[in-house]
Formats: sequence, structure tokens, C-alpha cells
Amino acid sequence: MEALHVEEPSVALRDSYRALVREFVEAGEPLVPFTLEFAHDDFDAFVERLGACSRGEGLPPGFVPHTTLWLVRDGRDVLGVSNLRHRLTPRLRVEGGNIGYGVRPSARRHGHATRLLRGTLDRARAIGLDRALLTCAKDNGASVATIRRCGGVFDSEEFIASRNEIVQRYWIDLA
Repeated sequence: MEALHVEEPSVALRDSYRALVREFVEAGEPLVPFTLEFAHDDFDAFVERLGACSRGEGLPPGFVPHTTLWLVRDGRDVLGVSNLRHRLTPRLRVEGGNIGYGVRPSARRHGHATRLLRGTLDRARAIGLDRALLTCAKDNGASVATIRRCGGVFDSEEFIASRNEIVQRYWIDLA
């Protein structure tokens, strides 16, 4: 049986992480969460940048501290990536929420998104959040199902012109 753990990024998993990013690109999919877009040629610097973001250091204007986590199988395969925003801004309340996540295309439909989200919600509790906002495209049935499996309660939806789609908002109680 495979061992799955949600953990902080590690230089030791460089090759697997890069393969994950490559899978997203080759599938023509957006890099979600946004930290997948960070340059990672210098992997030590990349991991340090993620740590700095978690500590709230060197953030661009309008950004809040955010922690990136990886879903790792058997200590060697990065299957998914999440990003936990430590607090909400007015913009994140509209789209983005507290947590964004993505699972590599070849690892989907095995419950990995649910495991990744649950582990990220555990971290949200650990940093003191009492509830988490998640947003997703209304037509992303897999994400809607994952959010609901993890306790998500529908709040609202809105057409976002820049995305040309309806975005739904769900709250998950962490108490």
C-alpha cells in the first residue's frame, strides 16, 4: 500500500516536482496553484523562496503569506501541490480563497486531491484558521466534489469576466 503524506517542499524531490510541472505544461493545463509558475532552475533558491513566502518575506504588493505543500507518495513522487493563503484579501474573497491545489494529470481520479486538500486543511487549522474559503469554476465537477467531500458548504457564485466563467465559493469549517 502506498504511503501518502502532505509535506513542505524538499530539494530532494526536485526531479519529481519538475516532472509534475512538465505534465501540466504538456497537457496544456494552467499551472494551479500559482506557485507552479515560479522559476525552479535553481531548485535550492526555489525551495527557499517558498519558505520565505510562508514567512511573509519578500511578497509582492497585495500578497499575503502563503504556504506551499506537496502531496508525496512513498517519499519520492510529488503527486500534487497546494497553496494555503494565511488570510483573505478582498480579491481572494472573490476568487482564489484560502486554498488552491492541483494534482498531476497522471495521478488524478485516485482520491489524491481529497488527500491533498485534507492535509492542507490540517495545516490551515495549525496556523489558527477557524474556516477556509475555497473557490473553483462551476463547471469543474471534480474540484466541486473534492471540496464537498472535505466539508465544503456552498456560499455563492459569480461570473468572473476575466476568466469568462462562473466561480463558486465554498466555506469549510475547521473548528
